[in-house]
Formats: sequence, C-alpha cells, structure tokens
Amino acid sequence: MAEKRDYYEVLGVDRGADDATIKKAYRQLAKKYHPDMNPGNQEAEIKFKEASEAYAVLSDPEKKSQYDQFGHAAFEGGGPGAGGFDFSGMDMGDIFGDIFGDLFGGGSRRRANNGPMKGANLRTGIRITFEEAVFGCQKEIELTLKDECATCHGTGAKPGTTPETCSKCGGKGKVMYTQQSIFGMVQNVQTCPECNGTGKIIRDKCSACYGTGYIANKKKIQVTIPAGIENGQSVRIRDKGEPGVNGGPRGDLLVEVIVSRHPIFQRQDMNIFSTAPISFAQAALGGEVKIKTVDGEVLYEVKPGTQTDTKIRLKGKGVPSLRNKNIRGDHYVTLVVQVPTRLNETAKEALRQFDAETGSSLTQEGEATKGKTKKKGFMDKIKESFEEI
Repeated sequence: MAEKRDYYEVLGVDRGADDATIKKAYRQLAKKYHPDMNPGNQEAEIKFKEASEAYAVLSDPEKKSQYDQFGHAAFEGGGPGAGGFDFSGMDMGDIFGDIFGDLFGGGSRRRANNGPMKGANLRTGIRITFEEAVFGCQKEIELTLKDECATCHGTGAKPGTTPETCSKCGGKGKVMYTQQSIFGMVQNVQTCPECNGTGKIIRDKCSACYGTGYIANKKKIQVTIPAGIENGQSVRIRDKGEPGVNGGPRGDLLVEVIVSRHPIFQRQDMNIFSTAPISFAQAALGGEVKIKTVDGEVLYEVKPGTQTDTKIRLKGKGVPSLRNKNIRGDHYVTLVVQVPTRLNETAKEALRQFDAETGSSLTQEGEATKGKTKKKGFMDKIKESFEEI
C-alpha cells in the first residue's frame, strides 16, 4: 500500500498556514479535480479524494492539532490519537456548503435557519434630463408594492384559524438528507419542500391574500436625485422593497438613473465639454460672444486673431461633486470659426478689398503665372499645323 503524502504537501501550503489559506488552497484543488469536471478520469478522482481528506483534517482545529503532533498515525486504529478516523462517519456539511456550494451553485449551509430575514430589494429605472443630473431634482414614480394583508395580518391563514407547524421539518424550514458520495454517507441541508422554508403549513388560506399574507398596492414614491449623479448610477430608498420574512425588515428600492443625451453638452466626470460658433469678423477683430452653459448664457471676450478650434475654460461651470455640491468642475469650450455661405455683391467686394489689403491671396495664383509662357496642348499644335497650310 502506497504511503500517504503529507496533508500540507497535498494542499500546497506551509505548516503555519492559517484557515483562510488552507480553505483557498482546497477550493482551487477541488475545482480542478472534482469528478464532475473530469468525468471518467481516475487520476483526477484520486487527487480529489486526497485533497478532500487533507482539508477535512486541516480545517478541523482538533484533528489538525493531532495531525501536527502525531502525523497520519493520529488517525490509525492503534495510533496515539486514539479513536481512529473514518470519512464515512464525518459530517461534511460545512465542506459541501462552503466549498462546493460556491463552486457549483448547489449545496446549502447547515447553519441555515428560518429566523427573521430582510426582504429582497426591488429595482426600477427613471429617466432625467442632462440639467436635472447636474443640479439634482425631485421625481415621483409609481410602483406596485406588497403590504401586509389587513385581513389575516400577514399569516396567510383564514381569520379564526392559525397556520400549523410543518410536520416534515418540525417548523425549522430545513430538512436534512443523507446521501451516498465518494466519501461515504454525506448529510446535506435543504429548504423544506412542504412549507418552502416557512416552517408553517396553511390549511385554510385567507381569501383576501390567497394565503400569501400580502396585498399588492400601487404607490407613489418620491425620489430625490442628488446633484452630480451620473448615467447608470442608482439611488437607494430604504424600506421600499419586498416585505421581510418571519418578521424581518423590508428590503430597499434601487432606482437606476438614466440621463438623456444633450444636443450641445457632453460630460466627463465633473467637467462639461461643448463647441461654440463665432463669426469670421469676431475671430479677426475680437469682441464679446455669448456662450451657452448649464447656468445660462455667459459673455466671453474673444481675442483678436482667434483661430478655429481654440479651447477656452469656464471655471466652476461644470458638474457639482456628489459629495459636496458646492464644489464644481469646469466647462471647456471649443471655438469654431464659421465661414459665411451666402454673401451679396457688396459683401463680396468688401472681402476682395480686405484680401487686397492683407496679401492678395485671391490673386496669388495669377501673379505666380504672370509672364510665363503657356504650354501648348494637343489641340493647339493641330491648330498651328492648319494655319501653316
């Protein structure tokens, strides 16, 4: 018979490893070698059993202490750690609940109970404008919420009757199943199928709520949207979710904010970006121009000779901070010089005079070709040949 490997070596951890390190190491090995992940692979099954045996010992403080002192002999029938060690007698609830439940989506924790639990959260969405996101606003939404039934006071039973304790789970809401596994007999805790975890059976259901204990009503809820909120963020409204279970508090309502696009402004963090048109005359001569911001129009002094794509900064005209609405970002504006497309003859003549005074760019091509002999084309040569005849 092959000699057993050291448990610490099996898990790949040091002897001084803490519980979290041991558990993490086992999770990785269990996921890698689990039979469901390696069907028909005998070597993977052996390694999985080996890792599970090591974890079963090293995760138990008492067994770990015995192993650290006596090694594998601690769990042999005649060893110093009398009592022996057998997987078939182990309660693997914690291992399957904490490890395999997380890895494969199943299992349950044996410490589960049917005590008071907070209700589930509800989610909804609301659309607001760009300006409302910048400065905040108040909105009203209408939702269908569950409330305790006034007829049965939440018991779900017909008035004059009371729910009975579930005989299958004894009112615990959980039942324990024993099944054969690769380790032997394993105990697994699951929600009771008879009472669905409530621990109670309702024989005579309330006619008002049909045994649910709740009545659905439409309600209007005020939502406060904070200044500076971004698209996709949510506002939490306490105690407006699903009712709690077994006397637990209500869940919360999460309202996702959807910010509509703005035709002019774009946002990045706390800053706003936009473009502003200026005329050719304003760009050349300078002067005041009106620029649109979320606070309204502001006057800005354009410098003479401003070029297109010039960027300016309007300090403090951006988006407020969510943490402190008195702190705001900036507004960055790109100036775009607009070229006129419709000119009357007077305006055209004025531009020609302007061009003549600033370098005659309109006649540069003519000046450049002045005095040069024009190159003869094919038709010119044919014409000359006929003239010679």
